[in-house]
Amino acid sequence: MELQVGVKIILQNKEGKYLVILRSAVKYPDAGAKWEIPGGRIISGTILLENLKREVKEETGLEIKDDPRLLTAQDIIQNQKNKHIVRLTYSGFSDGEVKLSDEHTEYKWLNREELMKLEPMDPVLKEVLTKFSI
Repeated sequence: MELQVGVKIILQNKEGKYLVILRSAVKYPDAGAKWEIPGGRIISGTILLENLKREVKEETGLEIKDDPRLLTAQDIIQNQKNKHIVRLTYSGFSDGEVKLSDEHTEYKWLNREELMKLEPMDPVLKEVLTKFSI
């Protein structure tokens, strides 16, 4: 079984809203279009936070302000694909103009109430939002 590590971040802006991005169904037909937060797989041999900052910059054009806080680690086991993914989810702050890569088609800054009602949402993100106060 292949082990991968991913890093994601729940970004909040100065208005107290959270960034969500819509995954491209064209680029990721197996996963489909779901609302998620910025992040991705780490490059082995590089520091977790460097990977997180790189992914946020690549996907949104934003930079993380200050040091993000680790919220949780989750196991995602995909038996049919013979993968075990450990996903570390952080919370942090950023501001500025979002410039999406081709990995995503839309973005929204939402308050907590709006965020909790958003569909279709990545199920791993939904688990984090349900278990942790951000």
